[in-house]
Amino acid sequence: MAIKVHGNPISAPTRRVLLCLAEKDVEYEYVHIDLFTGQHKKEPFISINPFGQVPGFEDGDLNLFESRAITKYIAHAYADKGIPLLSEDPKKMGIISVWLEVEAQRFEAAGQKLNIEIVIHPLIGQTTDEAKVEQLQAQLASVLDVYEARLAQSKYLAGDSYTLADLHHVPVINNLMQTKIKTLFDERPHVSAWCTDLLARPAWQKVLAWLNSQ
Repeated sequence: MAIKVHGNPISAPTRRVLLCLAEKDVEYEYVHIDLFTGQHKKEPFISINPFGQVPGFEDGDLNLFESRAITKYIAHAYADKGIPLLSEDPKKMGIISVWLEVEAQRFEAAGQKLNIEIVIHPLIGQTTDEAKVEQLQAQLASVLDVYEARLAQSKYLAGDSYTLADLHHVPVINNLMQTKIKTLFDERPHVSAWCTDLLARPAWQKVLAWLNSQ
C-alpha cells in the first residue's frame, strides 16, 4: 500500500490526518509510534519528521510531516476521491484559506493547549494547570465569539460546504466536548450546531470506531 501514516491514537494531529483520509475514502497503512518509549525521537521515524512529532506520512517516495500540510496534500492529490475539501475557484479558495489560518493561528492556540492540559496530561500522569486552563478558556471564548458570528451567516466556516477548514477542528473539538469546556461551545447556538454536525459525520465516526479498537 502506497500510503503510510505513522502516528499515535492519542495525538490530535494524527487523528486529523486519519479523518482527512476517511473523508477522501483513501486506503492507507497505519504504523504505530509509541510515544511513551520515545519512538518518535529515534530512527527510523526521525528521518520522516526531524522534529520528532507525530504524525509522519508516506505516499510512495514522498515523505511529509505537519498534519495540516499532509491534509492539504491529500485534498489536492486525491481530489477525485471522496468529497471535495478545497476549491479550484480562487475566491472560494481564498475564503477557505482564511479559515484554515484562523484554525491554525487562533483556535489551535487555545483549543489544543486546553486539550493537552485537560485531556492529555491526566492520561500521561501529569497535573493539569488550572490557572492556565482558566486563561485559555477566556482565550477560546473570544475565538468562539467570532465563530458564532461567522456561523450565523453560513453553515460551515468557509461557506455552505464542509471543507478542510472545518475538518481541521474536529479532533480537538471532540476531546473538549467531553470536558467542562463543552459549555463554551454549547452556549453559542451556531457553534453548537456546527460541532454537532462535524462530530456526526460518517468519516469521523469511522475514525472513532478505529480509535476504540486500538
